[in-house]
Amino acid sequence: MADKYPAAQPHDDPVEIFPDVLYVHGSFRMAPGMTINRNMVVLRHDGELSLINPVRLSPAGEKALQDYGEITRLIRLGPMHGLDDPYYVDRFGAELWSQEGGTEYADPPPLVVIDESTEAPFPSAKFIPFRETKIPECVLLLERDGGILLSCDSIQHWASTSRCSLLAKAVCYAVGFMHPANIGPFWLKLMTKPGGSLKPDFERILEHDFEHVIGAHGQAMQGGAKAALRATVDRVF
Repeated sequence: MADKYPAAQPHDDPVEIFPDVLYVHGSFRMAPGMTINRNMVVLRHDGELSLINPVRLSPAGEKALQDYGEITRLIRLGPMHGLDDPYYVDRFGAELWSQEGGTEYADPPPLVVIDESTEAPFPSAKFIPFRETKIPECVLLLERDGGILLSCDSIQHWASTSRCSLLAKAVCYAVGFMHPANIGPFWLKLMTKPGGSLKPDFERILEHDFEHVIGAHGQAMQGGAKAALRATVDRVF
C-alpha cells in the first residue's frame, strides 16, 4: 500500500513540548537542491491523536505516534499542505478536517469542513479562520499552557534554517523569512486580494492571548509569541 503514497522525508524524532502536545520537525523536498523544513503538531486527548498539518513519518516515527495514542483525525490549517493526508486517511482511517476552497489537495475531501462556527474536537481550543484571504486558511488556538497558537503558512517562526538545503537557506535570508513569529512572505503575496490587506485578520488573532506559536515551517516558538507577532504586524503592514 505504502508505495502509492509520497515517501516519508527526513525528520527529527517526535518530542513532547507541552503536555499531550508532540512536535515533529521535518523536511520537504520541493525540487532538486531545494529542501525546506516542515512541521507537524500532534495533539492527544482521551487517547486520540489529532495531527495538525500532517507529515508522514518514518516507520520508527510512526510507531512513536502509535505508542502515543490512536491516530484519529487530520487537521489541515492551510490549503497548500495536504501531501500526506491520503496516506493517513487510507492507512489509519483518519477523518480529515479542513476548510473548503483549496484546489491543490482536493482529494480526499474533508469529512468536517472548518468554518467560523466549527467547534474544535478537543476542549479549550478554537479555530480562527482568516476572512480576507484569497483562499481559506485558519489558525488553531489552544487555550492552555499560556496559549499555543498553531498555524500553517501564515505565521512562521524562523530562528534557524534547520533541515533546509543550502539553496533554501540562501532563499530564506534573501526574501525575509528570518524573523520571529513572521508572516510568510510568499504566503502574504499569494493570499492578499488586489487592493486588500490581511492586517484585520492578524489584528483579530492578536485579540486573543497566547505565549507560543508553532507554524508548519520554521521552528516552535516557546514564549513571547504574541509580542513578536504584534511587532511583525507593525513591521509588515
